Amino acid sequence: MAKHLARIHGTEEDKVNCPFYFKIGACRHADRCSRLHHRPAFSPTILIKHVYRHPVRLAELKQAATAGEAIVDREKALEEFLCFYEDMFLELSKYGPIEALHVCDNLGDHMIGHVYCKFMEEEDAADALQAMNGRFYDGRKMEVEFSPVTDFREARCRDFDEGSCARGGYCNFLHVKPLPMCLIRSLEDDAQYDRRRVDDERRDKEREEKRARKKEKRKRRDGRDRDRDDRRRSRKSRRSRSGSRSRTRSRSRSRSRSRSGSYSGSD
Repeated sequence: MAKHLARIHGTEEDKVNCPFYFKIGACRHADRCSRLHHRPAFSPTILIKHVYRHPVRLAELKQAATAGEAIVDREKALEEFLCFYEDMFLELSKYGPIEALHVCDNLGDHMIGHVYCKFMEEEDAADALQAMNGRFYDGRKMEVEFSPVTDFREARCRDFDEGSCARGGYCNFLHVKPLPMCLIRSLEDDAQYDRRRVDDERRDKEREEKRARKKEKRKRRDGRDRDRDDRRRSRKSRRSRSGSRSRTRSRSRSRSRSRSGSYSGSD
């Protein structure tokens, strides 16, 4: 029984858990879905919801506002997308090496504008989620959560990758916006250089703080030594003054005795 449940988990045969949420991290039924959406407590993948402004949706909104024609300037849209991707990659890579960063090209309300980022380490994903959740990008508050997606081969639409998806932007599988590999390699090199520079600055700062602590410790030790020497000199000075006073008193007593003896002899 356990083997059977493990085999069907996240598949269409599973009548308890939602296969779309398990594979894609999003479901068109949302909370109304009849199956369970198990949100992971930790994962190497984070999902930033609806952060990318899809040009088709922007054109549709403009058309509704102006009663004009929905026209998308593809060159401008591509340039804006590349700038957006670069911003996201460089910002997220501050928290650790990125294995994959995908932007949804889907138009369905449950997936539009989604950004998936898979880190090499779960700890880096947790740091990124804590830092990015609730921040603003382009005037929009980012909603970030862990995603159950760890294998994008199961989440991606194969027909879209082959250029033959009949469902278009409203497909329920992930349509990943294509990117030139040269850009990804360049961003990876830039991110690695930035992380190395930050690590060097952190190490330099730690060395400076360590030297400052040693200097302060040496200064306190020298101060204690000076105070000890001052106390020793003060004690020696008091002893010398006390000795000189005692010698003065003894000489005074001896002179007094000599004077009194001379008086008695004269009598």
